Amino acid sequence: MIHDNIKETIKTAMKNKETVRLSVMRGLSAAFTNEVVAKGRKPDERLSDEEAMAVLKRAANQRKDAAEQFKVGGRPELAASEEAELAIISEFLPAQMNPDDIRRIAEQKKTELGLTDKAKIGILIGAVMKATSGTADGGDVKKIVESLFD
Repeated sequence: MIHDNIKETIKTAMKNKETVRLSVMRGLSAAFTNEVVAKGRKPDERLSDEEAMAVLKRAANQRKDAAEQFKVGGRPELAASEEAELAIISEFLPAQMNPDDIRRIAEQKKTELGLTDKAKIGILIGAVMKATSGTADGGDVKKIVESLFD
């Protein structure tokens, strides 16, 4: 289970004195606990792998957004820190689908759904996200789907 794997990684990071990894893992562990409590369960219960994956994706997206904001704000040292944390979180995420595969799925779904105008772009994005089962980045899917209507 992902939840247990994170707990073990905390121990390893402590032994190896990896401060950044330890900080990220502790933050993820706290996010897991918060998610368990938010779902109305006891804090010592474990998340399922699907629930844990949702928390990991949320954490990864937060780091990506923060890194982009720091770059825009002229703070490259803070952006680098966020990117280092993102790299650690990414170790626990499944490999992301490449853009060519996403495009192929998007074109297939567009044909299946019979979409011709840009007004129903949200339906297509949702269908592609469902078809990729969380292995495609939402931003990439949105860009590719939008390009199909240009």
